[in-house]
Amino acid sequence: MGTQSLKIFAESKIDSIPQLQTLPEEQRFAMRVVSRVLPFRVNQYVIDELIDWSRVPEDPIFQLTFPQKGMLSDANFDHMASLLRREASKAEIKAAAREIHTQLNPHPAGQKKNNVPMLAGTPLPGMQHKYRETLLFFPVQGQSCHSYCTFCFRWPQFVGNKSLRFASSDTDQLTGYLAQHPEITDLLFTGGDPMVMKAHSFAGYIDALLRPELEHLRNIRIGSKSLTFWPQRFVTDPDADDMLRAFERAVQAGKHVAFMAHVNHWRELDTDICRQAIARIRNTGAVIRSQAPLLRHINDDAKIWSKMWREQVKLGIVPYYMFVQRDTGARRYFELPLTRCYDIYRDAIQQVSGLSRTARGPSMSADPGKIEIQGVTEIAGEKVFVLRFIQARNPKLVQQPFFAKYDEHATWLKHLRPAFGQDHFPFELPDETEATNDSATNDADQIPAEWN
Repeated sequence: MGTQSLKIFAESKIDSIPQLQTLPEEQRFAMRVVSRVLPFRVNQYVIDELIDWSRVPEDPIFQLTFPQKGMLSDANFDHMASLLRREASKAEIKAAAREIHTQLNPHPAGQKKNNVPMLAGTPLPGMQHKYRETLLFFPVQGQSCHSYCTFCFRWPQFVGNKSLRFASSDTDQLTGYLAQHPEITDLLFTGGDPMVMKAHSFAGYIDALLRPELEHLRNIRIGSKSLTFWPQRFVTDPDADDMLRAFERAVQAGKHVAFMAHVNHWRELDTDICRQAIARIRNTGAVIRSQAPLLRHINDDAKIWSKMWREQVKLGIVPYYMFVQRDTGARRYFELPLTRCYDIYRDAIQQVSGLSRTARGPSMSADPGKIEIQGVTEIAGEKVFVLRFIQARNPKLVQQPFFAKYDEHATWLKHLRPAFGQDHFPFELPDETEATNDSATNDADQIPAEWN
């Protein structure tokens, strides 16, 4: 299995996957319908090594990679299904899909409007600067993945609509912006998945970041699912060694290299080649940290998280974040009430040692920042959520606790209301709403009416 070549199945080939032939035609048709709207891509390694086909459709990795009917509203599903049944033209199907996309909040947390960096008065495509210390970079060569996660909040990158994408290949713009912003200590390579690019392309970016004028850039982060969806990237791919040497050069130059592994279930770590990949990355001096959202149908069980965190620590991975499912894309299928998210986090943390309690959460990556649910309690006779900012557009808000009225149905920040008779949350006050990046635009995030 270690020498397996990367074989990809995308939307047009969904019916050619042999294992799906055992499923009822109605279910396969539903997959075809959803795959016309939300991106579908899976590779042979995931099919053969990670999915337990005796448990399909309930198997968590199957849910993580294959489209399910509930990912669309009934109205949108029925509309697309009717187009497929009458064999509508590709143009009509594409137009219907794009209309549905507009209803799915393709750019949550203000990322299209509030996070845009400027250089010499010009907006920089393919970059986002939301927090003072951290810049996100979307290399154009990394705008795909070895497989697509069904919950992914980056789904607009993959639906063929250039107006929804972030991407850049301009190294000079990247280094120029970094040079003008000495407050930036962290650069995050994101996508898509930056590890789909060739090693020589990635190395070009890395070498540019090692210039003396960028000494203030201390941390290089790499957000990737490749560790568990295509570990061959670091073991048997033709340029695997070259990719790892790029990691080594950054470490030897004094940068902290953090491989931000997206791991949604402990089973993803349970193959020999994945463990080889982990060891090889760690041998470069890079640190592997793990993060994932809480998802119905996949990991909404404290035992799954506690087992995953224990296994990660055993393998030398640092548990980093438990996220709340973002309010975008197929969130209707995956989201959980915030109170349930907190219960799962608390119960999981109670089952592990201190070495696994580095995982922070449950955290909402919302417009004003990363907001952690610290607990549910009663104060002065009022039941409340205890919240705090782990990170914020306004650094003054970081670590400051605040309170929201308890709501057993709330699944996202916009559903919460201030506690104790207050009119505003701290981040809604006029002097607290300015973005820390003075180069970014500051329009209000637009939320589809159906979510209000």
